[in-house]
Amino acid sequence: MADMHNVTEFIFLGLSSNPEVQRVCFVIFLLLYMAIVLGNLLMVVTVAVSRNLGSPMYFFLSSLSFVEICYSSTTAPKLILDLIAEKKSISVWGCMTQLFFMHFFGGTEIFLLTVMAYDRYVAICKPLHYTSIMNQQVCAVLVGTAWMGGFVHSFWQILFILPLPFCGPNIIDHYFCDLLPVLKLACSDTFLIGLLIVVNGGTLSVISFVVLLASYVVILLHLRTQSSEGRHKALSTCGSHVTVVILFFGPCVFIYMRPSETLPVDKMIAVFYTVITPLLNPLIYSLRNAEVKKAMKSLWFTTMKVDVK
Repeated sequence: MADMHNVTEFIFLGLSSNPEVQRVCFVIFLLLYMAIVLGNLLMVVTVAVSRNLGSPMYFFLSSLSFVEICYSSTTAPKLILDLIAEKKSISVWGCMTQLFFMHFFGGTEIFLLTVMAYDRYVAICKPLHYTSIMNQQVCAVLVGTAWMGGFVHSFWQILFILPLPFCGPNIIDHYFCDLLPVLKLACSDTFLIGLLIVVNGGTLSVISFVVLLASYVVILLHLRTQSSEGRHKALSTCGSHVTVVILFFGPCVFIYMRPSETLPVDKMIAVFYTVITPLLNPLIYSLRNAEVKKAMKSLWFTTMKVDVK
């Protein structure tokens, strides 16, 4: 294995080779990453301390925000540092580690979004049984299952890559270790491996996306019998979730549901799902949810009173 892996590090080409553009990108992505961490952390803290946000929906939302912090942290810090570094490199095992955790947290997010859709289905279609079906034990099991699903998904993805020989070249036309750019550097026929990666990653994304859309079709059909006020409230909550689902799954389906090749536009799309989507999620859920906004205002005023004292 050691002889086959005589490449010890990979070199990233990054987003741009222009020093001025890199400096501008450094400031932009640093601010964006800080906003991702602070925004999602605010959501986690708000749900944790607010008594009015004790329903399963907010528990899942808090879990999603935590996953978003972890997910963006697998790529954004390295990207930011590389923008001011002379050499944009990563060790082979560092690359494998980044690959694993990126797909671990990404897979967990897919399963969490599916769990959140099921929660909305039960709340809207079976309101009288909601508290008994979505009790604390069930919610904990569902979140745990999402994490386990993400681990299994990532384990199989990394299992396809680890045995591959890397004997040169070692330049990745990307800003992080993603499956297809790394696969392109292997010194062996990777057609079958690429097909398995598409089946594992792409099929998971497509099936989950179809299940999510189907669940919301059922919800919309059920809402026809609801009052206008109840319909408006349900549509507002579901609208936020559908927006997040489209923002997350759209780029994933484009990247992983096609032949194992890389395109110039892949880096821009990767910026969208690794940076922009984690940034937008807390904004989408907070701006469209009156209870979350009220809880955040209460947390802010409570914090300010403590600081004054």
